[in-house]
Amino acid sequence: MAKPFTRKGVVQIAEVANGLIDPILAKRAGINTLLLASWDEIAGEQFAGCSRPERIRWPRQDGPDETGGGFAPGLLTIACEGARALFLMHQEAELISRVNSFFGFRAISQIRIVQKAIHVPARKPTARPLDAREKSRLAGMLADVEDPRLREALERLGTGVIGRRPKSKQ
Repeated sequence: MAKPFTRKGVVQIAEVANGLIDPILAKRAGINTLLLASWDEIAGEQFAGCSRPERIRWPRQDGPDETGGGFAPGLLTIACEGARALFLMHQEAELISRVNSFFGFRAISQIRIVQKAIHVPARKPTARPLDAREKSRLAGMLADVEDPRLREALERLGTGVIGRRPKSKQ
Protein backbone atom coordinates (compact mmCIF):
# COMPACT_ATOMS: atom_id res chain seq x y z
CA MET A 1 0.00 0.00 0.00
CA ALA A 2 1.27 3.47 -0.87
CA LYS A 3 2.28 5.64 2.04
CA PRO A 4 -0.17 8.51 2.66
CA PHE A 5 0.92 12.05 1.90
CA THR A 6 2.34 13.66 5.01
CA ARG A 7 3.28 17.23 5.75
CA LYS A 8 5.44 17.72 8.83
CA GLY A 9 4.10 14.56 10.47
CA VAL A 10 0.43 15.25 9.64
CA VAL A 11 -1.51 12.53 7.82
CA GLN A 12 -4.70 13.35 5.95
CA ILE A 13 -7.75 11.73 7.56
CA ALA A 14 -9.03 10.58 4.16
CA GLU A 15 -5.83 8.62 3.61
CA VAL A 16 -6.12 6.95 7.00
CA ALA A 17 -9.80 6.11 6.45
CA ASN A 18 -9.16 4.76 2.94
CA GLY A 19 -6.29 2.67 4.26
CA LEU A 20 -8.63 1.08 6.80
CA ILE A 21 -11.69 0.71 4.57
CA ASP A 22 -10.08 -0.41 1.28
CA PRO A 23 -8.93 -3.86 2.47
CA ILE A 24 -12.42 -4.60 3.84
CA LEU A 25 -14.15 -3.41 0.67
CA ALA A 26 -11.72 -5.36 -1.49
CA LYS A 27 -12.28 -8.56 0.46
CA ARG A 28 -16.06 -8.32 0.76
CA ALA A 29 -17.08 -6.48 -2.40
CA GLY A 30 -14.07 -6.43 -4.71
CA ILE A 31 -14.17 -2.62 -4.97
CA ASN A 32 -12.26 0.25 -3.39
CA THR A 33 -13.03 3.71 -2.07
CA LEU A 34 -11.49 5.33 -5.15
CA LEU A 35 -14.11 3.63 -7.37
CA LEU A 36 -16.88 4.74 -5.01
CA ALA A 37 -15.55 8.31 -4.87
CA SER A 38 -15.21 8.48 -8.66
CA TRP A 39 -18.58 6.88 -9.40
CA ASP A 40 -20.30 10.18 -10.27
CA GLU A 41 -17.73 10.82 -13.00
CA ILE A 42 -17.79 7.22 -14.24
CA ALA A 43 -21.59 6.90 -14.33
CA GLY A 44 -22.06 10.34 -15.80
CA GLU A 45 -24.52 13.05 -14.90
CA GLN A 46 -27.52 10.99 -15.97
CA PHE A 47 -26.89 8.12 -13.50
CA ALA A 48 -24.69 9.64 -10.78
CA GLY A 49 -27.48 10.33 -8.31
CA CYS A 50 -29.50 7.18 -8.90
CA SER A 51 -26.86 4.43 -8.98
CA ARG A 52 -23.82 3.14 -7.11
CA PRO A 53 -21.43 0.21 -7.52
CA GLU A 54 -22.01 -2.54 -4.99
CA ARG A 55 -19.69 -5.40 -5.79
CA ILE A 56 -17.28 -6.84 -8.31
CA ARG A 57 -17.25 -10.62 -8.55
CA TRP A 58 -14.05 -11.93 -10.01
CA PRO A 59 -14.25 -15.44 -11.49
CA ARG A 60 -12.27 -18.12 -9.73
CA GLN A 61 -9.09 -18.99 -11.51
CA ASP A 62 -7.69 -22.49 -11.08
CA GLY A 63 -4.93 -21.85 -13.54
CA PRO A 64 -3.95 -19.47 -16.33
CA ASP A 65 -6.73 -18.53 -18.75
CA GLU A 66 -6.54 -19.07 -22.49
CA THR A 67 -4.41 -15.93 -22.88
CA GLY A 68 -1.95 -17.21 -20.30
CA GLY A 69 -2.45 -14.21 -18.02
CA GLY A 70 -4.35 -15.90 -15.22
CA PHE A 71 -6.91 -13.05 -15.03
CA ALA A 72 -10.49 -12.92 -16.21
CA PRO A 73 -12.67 -9.79 -16.11
CA GLY A 74 -15.34 -9.61 -13.42
CA LEU A 75 -19.03 -8.93 -13.03
CA LEU A 76 -19.92 -5.50 -11.63
CA THR A 77 -23.15 -5.29 -9.62
CA ILE A 78 -24.72 -1.84 -9.67
CA ALA A 79 -27.62 -0.74 -7.50
CA CYS A 80 -29.98 1.60 -9.34
CA GLU A 81 -33.26 3.25 -8.44
CA GLY A 82 -36.56 2.18 -9.98
CA ALA A 83 -37.19 2.80 -13.65
CA ARG A 84 -33.74 4.35 -14.12
CA ALA A 85 -32.37 0.78 -14.07
CA LEU A 86 -33.92 0.20 -17.50
CA PHE A 87 -32.12 3.23 -18.94
CA LEU A 88 -28.89 2.12 -17.29
CA MET A 89 -29.25 -1.31 -18.93
CA HIS A 90 -29.33 0.40 -22.32
CA GLN A 91 -26.05 2.15 -21.49
CA GLU A 92 -24.34 -1.06 -20.30
CA ALA A 93 -21.66 -1.21 -23.02
CA GLU A 94 -20.67 2.42 -22.48
CA LEU A 95 -20.60 1.96 -18.71
CA ILE A 96 -18.39 -1.13 -19.00
CA SER A 97 -16.04 0.91 -21.17
CA ARG A 98 -15.95 3.76 -18.63
CA VAL A 99 -15.29 1.42 -15.70
CA ASN A 100 -12.50 -0.32 -17.62
CA SER A 101 -11.02 3.06 -18.54
CA PHE A 102 -11.09 3.99 -14.86
CA PHE A 103 -9.19 0.83 -13.90
CA GLY A 104 -6.85 1.11 -16.88
CA PHE A 105 -7.40 -2.47 -18.03
CA ARG A 106 -10.29 -4.80 -18.93
CA ALA A 107 -11.47 -5.36 -15.35
CA ILE A 108 -15.19 -5.75 -16.10
CA SER A 109 -16.90 -7.78 -18.81
CA GLN A 110 -20.48 -7.76 -17.52
CA ILE A 111 -22.81 -5.63 -15.45
CA ARG A 112 -25.65 -6.83 -13.26
CA ILE A 113 -28.18 -4.19 -12.24
CA VAL A 114 -30.28 -4.54 -9.09
CA GLN A 115 -33.11 -2.17 -8.23
CA LYS A 116 -32.62 -0.50 -4.86
CA ALA A 117 -33.25 2.85 -3.28
CA ILE A 118 -30.09 4.96 -3.52
CA HIS A 119 -31.34 8.08 -1.79
CA VAL A 120 -28.36 10.05 -0.53
CA PRO A 121 -29.51 12.62 2.02
CA ALA A 122 -28.09 16.11 1.76
CA ARG A 123 -25.39 16.47 4.38
CA LYS A 124 -24.88 20.19 4.22
CA PRO A 125 -26.56 21.78 7.21
CA THR A 126 -27.62 25.32 6.53
CA ALA A 127 -26.41 28.05 8.83
CA ARG A 128 -28.68 30.87 9.88
CA PRO A 129 -27.67 34.42 8.91
CA LEU A 130 -25.64 36.27 11.53
CA ASP A 131 -27.10 39.30 13.25
CA ALA A 132 -25.20 42.62 13.42
CA ARG A 133 -23.73 41.87 16.85
CA GLU A 134 -22.40 38.46 15.76
CA LYS A 135 -20.93 39.96 12.58
CA SER A 136 -19.22 42.66 14.60
CA ARG A 137 -17.80 40.11 17.05
CA LEU A 138 -16.48 37.96 14.19
CA ALA A 139 -14.93 40.99 12.48
CA GLY A 140 -13.17 41.86 15.74
CA MET A 141 -11.72 38.35 15.98
CA LEU A 142 -10.37 38.60 12.43
CA ALA A 143 -9.09 42.20 12.61
CA ASP A 144 -5.44 41.15 13.06
CA VAL A 145 -5.42 38.74 10.09
CA GLU A 146 -3.39 40.47 7.36
CA ASP A 147 -3.82 38.10 4.42
CA PRO A 148 -7.15 38.92 2.70
CA ARG A 149 -7.66 35.38 1.36
CA LEU A 150 -7.05 33.86 4.77
CA ARG A 151 -9.33 36.42 6.42
CA GLU A 152 -12.08 35.65 3.88
CA ALA A 153 -11.73 31.89 4.49
CA LEU A 154 -11.79 32.36 8.26
CA GLU A 155 -14.83 34.61 7.94
CA ARG A 156 -16.70 31.91 5.98
CA LEU A 157 -15.70 29.33 8.60
CA GLY A 158 -16.69 31.60 11.50
CA THR A 159 -20.03 32.42 9.85
CA GLY A 160 -20.77 28.73 9.46
CA VAL A 161 -19.78 27.86 13.03
CA ILE A 162 -21.60 30.76 14.67
CA GLY A 163 -24.62 30.34 12.38
CA ARG A 164 -25.15 26.74 13.52
CA ARG A 165 -25.40 27.72 17.19
CA PRO A 166 -28.77 28.72 18.56
CA LYS A 167 -29.11 32.49 18.71
CA SER A 168 -28.11 33.78 22.16
CA LYS A 169 -30.75 35.76 24.06
CA GLN A 170 -29.52 38.89 25.81
